[in-house]
Amino acid sequence: MNTLIFGSSRDCEIAFYRAFEAADLAAMMAVWAEEDDIICVHPGGPRLAGIEAVRESWRRIFAGGPRLRLRVTQPLVTATLQTAIHTLHETVSAPGEVRGRVPVVATNVYIRTQRGWRLQLHHASPAPEHAQVADPSDADLPPPILH
Repeated sequence: MNTLIFGSSRDCEIAFYRAFEAADLAAMMAVWAEEDDIICVHPGGPRLAGIEAVRESWRRIFAGGPRLRLRVTQPLVTATLQTAIHTLHETVSAPGEVRGRVPVVATNVYIRTQRGWRLQLHHASPAPEHAQVADPSDADLPPPILH
């Protein structure tokens, strides 16, 4: 059972990224909800469902020890009393790298439990190389269909 209490989804998110950089499996699993319906999708990877699958994925990532640095930018938060959805950009780099790797777009979903806020879902995927810039002359056109 997790003994840490995260008073906000932001506190939980800070702990998530600190655990990631420190390659600390115990700290990483402390931020996740304890129900078996947690979901994690690493960039380019499959959907991992359940505590054991999520723990094993982080164990493999952390096997080499702390070697990654993360820079989190462009956070957007949507929240209710029980759920918070954070979307952001992650730039992951190894110590000594001059330029970060390909940015990643991440969505983190947090839920409020009896023991504070916990991570329910982490989904990360490579960001597109170039964000589309809207052409002002297209203002009267309907938005493109994405799905």
